[in-house]
Formats: sequence, C-alpha cells, structure tokens
Amino acid sequence: MFKNHPKGLLLAALSNMGERFGYYIMNAVLALFLCSKFGLSDETSGLIASLFLAAIYVMSLVGGIIADRTQNYKRTIESGLVVMALGYVALSIPILATPQNNAYLLSFTIFALVLISVGNGLFKGNLQAIVGQMYDDFEAEAAKQGEDRLKWAQGQRDAGFQIFYVFINVGALAAPFIAPLLREWWLKAHQLVYNADLPRLCHEFINGTISSVDSSNLQRLAETVQLPGYHFENMGAFCQQYLDVFNTGIHYSFIASVLMMLVSLVIFICSKHLFPTPGKKEAVVSQEYTEAEKATMAKEIKQRISALFAVLGISVFFWFSFHQNGQSLSFFARDFVQTDKIAPEIWQAVNPFFVIVLTPVIMWVFSFFTKRGNPISTPRKIAYGMGIAGLAYLLLAIVSMKCGYPSAETFRALENNGELKLGPWILIVTYFFLTVAELFISPLGLSFVSKVAPKHLQGLCQGLWLGATAVGNCLLWVGPLMYNKWPIEYCWLVFMAVCVISMAVMFGMVKWLERVTA
Repeated sequence: MFKNHPKGLLLAALSNMGERFGYYIMNAVLALFLCSKFGLSDETSGLIASLFLAAIYVMSLVGGIIADRTQNYKRTIESGLVVMALGYVALSIPILATPQNNAYLLSFTIFALVLISVGNGLFKGNLQAIVGQMYDDFEAEAAKQGEDRLKWAQGQRDAGFQIFYVFINVGALAAPFIAPLLREWWLKAHQLVYNADLPRLCHEFINGTISSVDSSNLQRLAETVQLPGYHFENMGAFCQQYLDVFNTGIHYSFIASVLMMLVSLVIFICSKHLFPTPGKKEAVVSQEYTEAEKATMAKEIKQRISALFAVLGISVFFWFSFHQNGQSLSFFARDFVQTDKIAPEIWQAVNPFFVIVLTPVIMWVFSFFTKRGNPISTPRKIAYGMGIAGLAYLLLAIVSMKCGYPSAETFRALENNGELKLGPWILIVTYFFLTVAELFISPLGLSFVSKVAPKHLQGLCQGLWLGATAVGNCLLWVGPLMYNKWPIEYCWLVFMAVCVISMAVMFGMVKWLERVTA
C-alpha cells in the first residue's frame, strides 16, 4: 500500500489515526452526552455540538497561520496534541450535575471543548500540510527522472491522501464503541442496564416538568432497567443515581481519549525527522524574474486561489449535510430505528467501516479509468460525490414518507411508537451512500488544496479547507430544529436539495477548475 509513496506517509497516518481515535470517542457521544448530562434539548445540545465542530475547523485556520508564520509546523503539531490531552482530561472528571451546579458544570464542559478545538486546530491542518509537502518533494524527485515519471508521481497524490484518510477512519471505526461499552459496564456494576429514553425522563422528573404520560413511562422503564440486587427508596433517588451512573461511564471513556493523544504524540515525536517542513525551501531559493514573468505568476496564483475558494464554497454545503451523522442522524437512530440492543452512538462506526472497506474499491475504479486513458479529474470526482450524498437523503425521505412519519417531537409522544420503528438496515444503507460521497470529496479535497496552494501557504490553505468545514458545521443546528418540528421527510428533502444544487454548481465550474489545476 505504501510502496510507491513517500517514506513518512505511514507514520504521519499513524499519528493522525491516534488523534482521530481519541477525538471520535468523544464526538460519537457528544450531542447525546450533553442531553443526558445536563438535560438539554436536542436543539440546544445540537447547537453546542455544531459550534464546537465549527470552532475546531476555525482554529485549524488559525493553526495554519501560526505554522506558516513561524515555519515551525512540527512544534505547532506537538503543542496541539498536548492542549487536546488537557481538554480530554477536563472532560473525564465525573461530577454529578444537579439543578444547583448545572450552569457551572456546563460552563466547565464548554471550556474543555474549547481546549480540544484549539489543540485540534494546531494539529489537524498542519499535519495535512506536511503530507502535501511530502508529495511536492516526491514529485520533484520524480521530475529528475523524466516527464513520464513526473506524471506517474503526480497521479500518486490523490491515492496518498486516500490512504491517509483510511487511517483516520481506522481510528474512527473502533472509537464509537468505547463510550457505550464503558457506560454499560459501569451501569451493570451498579445493577442497572442501558436505556436511551431514561436520562430525559429523569431530568424532567427532577425538574418537575414531567407529564403524566412520561411519568408512567418513567415508572415502567425504571423497573425494566433494574438488575437483581438493585433497590431504590423513591423515584427521585433513582433518577439521581441513574443519571450519575449513566454519565460517569461516559466520563471514564474520555480517559481513553487522553491516552490516545499521548500515543499520537509519541509516534509523531519519534518520526518527525522523516517529515519535511512546508514552505522552508521557498525561503532558500533566490531568483530574479522579469516584470512579465511576475505578472504571469501573479495571474496564475490569483486563478489558483479563486479555484480554491470556489471549491471551498461548495464543500460548505456538503459538510452541512454530511455531519448530520453526529446530529440529526444520531437522533434518528435513537427515535425512529430499532436500537434496543445497539446504542445509537455505535451506528456512527458504520461510516468508518465503509471507508476502510470501500477505499480500495474507489481507488481501483479511479485507477481503471486512468489506465484506460480517461482519468477522472479531482473537481469532477467532487461533483459526483455531491450527487451521491443526495441519494442518501433521497432514500431517507422516501422511506419516511412511505411510513407516514410526523416530526420527531410528535413521534416521541406517540404511545407504543416502538412498533413503528424501522429496522437497522435504513442506517446501513444511508451510511453506505454517505461514505461513498465522502470518499469522492474529503480526501480528494485535501489533495486538491495541496495542488493549488502556494508552497509557502500550505498550512493556511489546508486551514481554509477546514475553515469551510467550520462554516458548514455552524449550520448543523438547523438539522435538529427541522428534525423535531417538521414532518421528517421534509428535513431529509432539504439536505437532498442542498447536495443536488451543490453538484450542479460544481459541474458548472468543472472545466475551469480542470484548466487551473492542469
């Protein structure tokens, strides 16, 4: 797999995998954890989660600027891992939330998320910039052997970023299992079992806002989650204890995130001698240019930057739709899908599983067309990806319409709504389409940025790609809002329309983008 790629690619991928493993442990449960810990609504927890995700990618832009100005990418990456570890340490502290300390604990949790976003911003984009520089050097060496060898080397860049992306998802595959497993272990240690509906009902009982129907449901569920040997004196005591045990198990999972940050840091420190420093060679080269040459270069740079921002603008809408996997789709798994034996968070592992399985297939397809003399350009691949993402939401819309589902808020209030829930197949098929779309867009977007970005601005431009992701994540809160208030098919149709329109716009620009990146 790594034979025809730069030597440092494997170790960079392993370092990134460790960091992503720790991150996805937290990300898999974040929105649901905020609900269970603090009794927040889906909309409020979704807003906090979306702002957190946006902050991560905004800080990637800041981290890129810092690294470009200091020319010390490696130290910036190391600092990011340390700061992230501190954030996860803060998240791992198990303190019971009560009406008296709820505001304080929520503020402390947000502070921990700020640390994670700052650390991630220092780490993520700059490691990607280093991978891009590896391929700049790889292509420069190939150019010495002739034009044919150069073209071959240039063709390896997309494949290299896809391999790099696979390792991200190796970490993401295992991560969603950690928090649910530790949570269930901790519950069983206290003679209790998992139920996704109980945290909300417990909060409503403690706050005195529970309805008569939900009060009956609480009594029934409280009896079903007790194992032999468990005893509680009154419902108030049960609610407090269940919330404490339920959330403490999640807190302990964040310790695993701390450990993975340290593993990633060790890998990076031990292998950083293999990594180049983006932009450094530019400062060494001194050459005089004519005014005409300067004008030509300025025009080329302007075109490249314009192409970069055009693709960034389109990617915003993809990430707005795709990252619903941690919001609307997680809530959908909880409310509309039969997940009695599988925690809703675990369904997020389906996406990285498909990434790992499908990446070799996608790479073979791209290679097949290249060998036939009809290679698919990176901009065209991105456009196809938008359309494939739209198919995922079209499927959800059709199924929801056929089942006659109302809004999620109305559905949860229905008696015996468990009989109306879908089988897990709907999530598997949805994530299949979203994953194929992701493989056409995310790693190839990174590759595209590395192609068009000026060498001395690699960190900044990789940060801009992540910044576009941030803008998309700022809009994520719209998903839970539509999900809870509208008939559910309308929510999915909005996301489908966003993807289809983005595809159409991308195809409208594709010939221009191909000329710029030729």
